[in-house]
Amino acid sequence: MFPLSHMLKSFVRLGTLKVIDAEGRVHIFGGRAPGPEVTMRLTDPTLYRSLFFNPELAAGEAYMDGRMSFENSTLRDFLTLFSVNRLSLGSYPLQKVLRTVSRGLKRFQQANPIGKAQKNVAHHYDIGNDFYRLFLDRGMQYSCAYFLSDSDTLEEAQQNKLRLIASKLDLKPGQKVLDIGSGWGDMLLFLARLADIKAVGVTLSKEQCKLANEKAKELGVADRVRFELRDYRDLTERFDRIVSVGMFEHVGVHHYGEFFTKVNDLLTDDGVMLLHSIGHMSPPGTASPWLRKYIFPGAYSPALSEVFTAVEQNSLWVTDLEFLRVHYAKTLAHWDQRFQANRARVAEMYDERFCRMWEFYLISAEMMFRTGSQLVFHMQLAKKRDAVPLARDYITDTQRAYRELEATRGIGPPG
Repeated sequence: MFPLSHMLKSFVRLGTLKVIDAEGRVHIFGGRAPGPEVTMRLTDPTLYRSLFFNPELAAGEAYMDGRMSFENSTLRDFLTLFSVNRLSLGSYPLQKVLRTVSRGLKRFQQANPIGKAQKNVAHHYDIGNDFYRLFLDRGMQYSCAYFLSDSDTLEEAQQNKLRLIASKLDLKPGQKVLDIGSGWGDMLLFLARLADIKAVGVTLSKEQCKLANEKAKELGVADRVRFELRDYRDLTERFDRIVSVGMFEHVGVHHYGEFFTKVNDLLTDDGVMLLHSIGHMSPPGTASPWLRKYIFPGAYSPALSEVFTAVEQNSLWVTDLEFLRVHYAKTLAHWDQRFQANRARVAEMYDERFCRMWEFYLISAEMMFRTGSQLVFHMQLAKKRDAVPLARDYITDTQRAYRELEATRGIGPPG
């Protein structure tokens, strides 16, 4: 099983990995410190080489194809083992070289010009609304929720997230609001029921745009809220408030300057933006090759140093910054539970390989937030240093006021 066995001896430091190779031989790695115990069976001898040279891509593909399976353990056990030993894998000499090469190609991996950006979005989001209904909350929010309590349902936690973001926008009557990457519409629909605003949401997903406009009509706010199939870079009007939730991960580092230049152009002089995005607490790197190939082409979760550089170059004030650390791990765990409950239905809609791909995605993403370096950040931006109140108490006060307003107006979590 060489050269894979050589790398695994260095890789597994926490927990134990038992590998049954294609010839039925058993190899045991690790055991030096407590951790997950995993038994993995490989049925294809070509995996010895592919896992050695590109473990993240090859492991995902092998699981999807059924060439990798687990006995007396699960995919979750394996991905937990992988995650807690991630640093030792990165320090393996060959992997250090390959990651350096990958970082050098980052510009090409994250190219998202107008046109290609829509193709990248369609790859993931236009596979059908019916699929996403099987595991998202009833409002279909495909981003990190905000858990005020471990007992919060997914629907409650997603409404908490909407309320938190709304409070940071510091809305005033009559304002114009833009949502960049508006998804299935719940952010703007929530704001429109709380405040007297006019709003525009732009998305590159046909499926999302259609459903969001239908929801606006059903809620009776279509006269104030509309959703367009449009690239944000094509907009010319100005807005008092801009919000973007879960879209920045698809921009690409080499487009950050373009993004914040456009934000500056679109904001009124006393305007405010709230950016909700995945990031990481480690130095700049690259996205998982498996994630780029199968789930999010062109996607990347930035280091904060990469974001601040672009913000500073575009004369924007960072008026508030908050980190949601384990909240996305909790969100993904809820999604995985719902996905597994509907797995048979997903297999009918697509096939077994598709189910395995999404299992690998949901659980590996959860591990990145639970034991890896991923986090979610809220960055509030403005052209003026005093565009929002100087004491941060207004965010908490507004959340309380909105909670009371939600109760009065019957704006509860969907369900």
